[in-house]
Amino acid sequence: MSHQNNIFSIGLDDRDRLNKELGGGIPTGSIVLMEGDYGAGKSAISQRFTYGLCETGKSVTFLSTELEVKGFVDQMNSLNYNVEEHLLFENLLFLHGDLDSGGVLSSDPDEQNRQDLLTDLMDEETIWSADVIIIDTFDAILRNDPKFEALVRENEERQAALEIISFFRNVISQGKVVILTVDPSTVGEEAIGPFRSIADVFIELEMIEVGNDIRRQLFIKRFAGMGEQVGDRVGYSVRSGVGIVIENRSVA
Repeated sequence: MSHQNNIFSIGLDDRDRLNKELGGGIPTGSIVLMEGDYGAGKSAISQRFTYGLCETGKSVTFLSTELEVKGFVDQMNSLNYNVEEHLLFENLLFLHGDLDSGGVLSSDPDEQNRQDLLTDLMDEETIWSADVIIIDTFDAILRNDPKFEALVRENEERQAALEIISFFRNVISQGKVVILTVDPSTVGEEAIGPFRSIADVFIELEMIEVGNDIRRQLFIKRFAGMGEQVGDRVGYSVRSGVGIVIENRSVA
């Protein structure tokens, strides 16, 4: 088997250089952690991954804690990532994590009947059947899970994180990829630390002020199993009607 067969290309080589900048794609059997503050572009990068993966023939599950399906399709269209056919032909499964109603897939508003979000998530086999599973944002699920909240109060969040990681490791042992986006300002170090430690690919999305401009860049902190060489920093912008654009300049 060639090394290239161990990489999921994120495609769109004729539109941007992101696939090339990431060494040809995402290694199979990987947990990918993307961290960034609000507005850093976590969702846009995740949506770029989603569209590119679907375009290369991979199946994707996208679980959003913020967008419902219409908002997701509208946002993808605004970036010229048209996913209607991928949704129609079930190459892409989109799910809205309805945290307000008390469950990732539940609509039961009764607090007493609220399922544990993480248990609900892990028990839903359909989610994990795709080649790539993207959860945007994972910290929202952690923060709204009643069991995890209780463990945080008892300073036992690290143990809870390790149990989740064990589940993810079982998923990626099948050659799948799990991508998690996290806003680190919303969860404690004890909760997010274990995910940082075990992530095969760890990317920080940075926003840096340069004069009157705000420049965005991917800071590649870890990239195990890379195809070609991966740079430390990749500058990018998000443009309406175009999508992700790789900029020639990054800020050290």
